[in-house]
Amino acid sequence: MDRIVKPTCDHFDEHGDALGVLPAPLRHYGGHAAFQGRAVTVKTFEVNSRVKELANTPGEGRVIVVDGGASLRRALCGDVIAAEAAANGWAGIVIWGAVRDVAQLSRTPIGIMALGHTPARCVRKGEGEIGATLRIEGVTVAQDDMIVADADGALVFPQGGPQPSS
Repeated sequence: MDRIVKPTCDHFDEHGDALGVLPAPLRHYGGHAAFQGRAVTVKTFEVNSRVKELANTPGEGRVIVVDGGASLRRALCGDVIAAEAAANGWAGIVIWGAVRDVAQLSRTPIGIMALGHTPARCVRKGEGEIGATLRIEGVTVAQDDMIVADADGALVFPQGGPQPSS
């Protein structure tokens, strides 16, 4: 079951440029094409230690947003991390980078968007920063911003600005 009430296009029509629009190359990989929740941000490059750590904590309907530096060389999320995140109540994962295990991700009950995919796994070196303010192709994503995603794309509702309505 998708976890969104109002389509992103309707939100944009209502609020326009007060919202951030995450770049169009993001593709859906998860079992839920629509999802929304407060952002928990991660900045990393080809290391998914912090993503895995977060996936194993209570998600409470939030969305992990990862700035992976647009690298498609190493996957920052695969079937194991996605399953852990879904089991722990995360609504979604948005990765400005790569995922892997594409067939399994499509059957996992969580929203997942990423720039692309690769079979190469990354190493876990304990690197990465949780809670960082991210800049993804000119769009700012801060901790606790609201993320709303569906088949048309993903929006960022900055704190202190308009918020999603039903």
